[in-house]
Amino acid sequence: MFKNFIQKKLERYVRAYFAKHSEVKLIVVTGSVGKTSTKTNIARMLSQKFRVGMQAGNHNTEMSAPLGILGIDYPENIHSVLAWLTVFRAAKKRIKDPTTVDVIVQELGSERPGEIPHFGTYLRPYIGVVTGITPEHMEFFGSIEKVAEEELTMINFSEIGLINRDDAGGRFASFMTNANIDTYGTTSAAEYRFEISDFSLEQGYTGQVIAPEFTNEVAASVHVVGEHSLRPVMASVAVALKFGFSSEDIVEGLKGIAVVPGRMNLLRGQNETLLIDDTYNSSPAAAEAALRTLYSLDAPQRIAVLGSMNELGADSQSEHEKLGGLCDPDLLAWVVTVGDEANRFLAPKARARGCQVKSFANALEAGGFVHSVMEKGAVVLLKGSQGNIYLEEATKMLLHSTEEDRQLVRQSQQWMQTKSDFFSKTSTAS
Repeated sequence: MFKNFIQKKLERYVRAYFAKHSEVKLIVVTGSVGKTSTKTNIARMLSQKFRVGMQAGNHNTEMSAPLGILGIDYPENIHSVLAWLTVFRAAKKRIKDPTTVDVIVQELGSERPGEIPHFGTYLRPYIGVVTGITPEHMEFFGSIEKVAEEELTMINFSEIGLINRDDAGGRFASFMTNANIDTYGTTSAAEYRFEISDFSLEQGYTGQVIAPEFTNEVAASVHVVGEHSLRPVMASVAVALKFGFSSEDIVEGLKGIAVVPGRMNLLRGQNETLLIDDTYNSSPAAAEAALRTLYSLDAPQRIAVLGSMNELGADSQSEHEKLGGLCDPDLLAWVVTVGDEANRFLAPKARARGCQVKSFANALEAGGFVHSVMEKGAVVLLKGSQGNIYLEEATKMLLHSTEEDRQLVRQSQQWMQTKSDFFSKTSTAS
């Protein structure tokens, strides 16, 4: 009852804010993969010309999203009446005072059916972006069609819809009633796309940006790793063009695109190694894309550290086995798995393909092992999820310098205590 009261009150504050400040444009981002990267890239691109409001992190639930929109911190003690009274006072002030933003970029998440449609009861975004339709929270959704129906609902209550053409199949079009929709990505089927000409670790991708607003292709470069990392970038391009940016603005904005911590971030490892830190979270589509990126890089040794992919429900076994089947013994010196699902399902499939496989109960043990087998010049991919995997702590053990710890995810005092408690309870697996 208390939670429902708080939520309804927050939603009323959001309605009142946009009623008072109708000039503020709202952009919302949802989808199964890449939400935070997409949100961050959009905010960075638009900040060239606008005052942009965006909260760091993934405060995207029915309770936290309204506060993200209002730019108010989520209270540490959610059971404290005093804490919520402080939040309410801050919300009233936001409504009353002159606005400090022109655009708000907000991530929306969904763990159960009905959560995205509920956002539509009080939000009317100018642009809604769907980053992809892949398996997530399958214990509640049950099928990919239900996931698609949930995520794409957001397009219907947005003025303009943008959909990642690469990771959202056209077979789900029946779930959308909004006719004002465009697509983005790297596939030729997308209206807003990046066509790759070349790639290097030093320069990233060079190529051409193609968009309906451009008479000709626009040459540009983007310093990211992995073709799938270009998709959040192209979402930012599409949004910026909807806001009237010129081709020169786009090229300049792309120069400022930076990798989000824990998402395909290149870090220097010990002994002249290269670490691909993709530890923020993991899903089947993202894990497959990260693995293929690892294969594309020249190195005397490649190691894939793959953590369990959480929240897949009944699809967990098949999705982990599928990823294990993509592990190529000709391209990988070691496959290191972490977590129960990865150890039970991914590891046997990779071993059956002929890969050298080692499994561990936690990231600290995995990091110690990788450190012992990592050769000079190796490239190591670390891909894992948040809950009970925490491969950023394995990454930390392999870094060239402790100064780069600040580039890792989940390093706050609260997170470090959570991880310490977890590691103390786990023991070595076979």
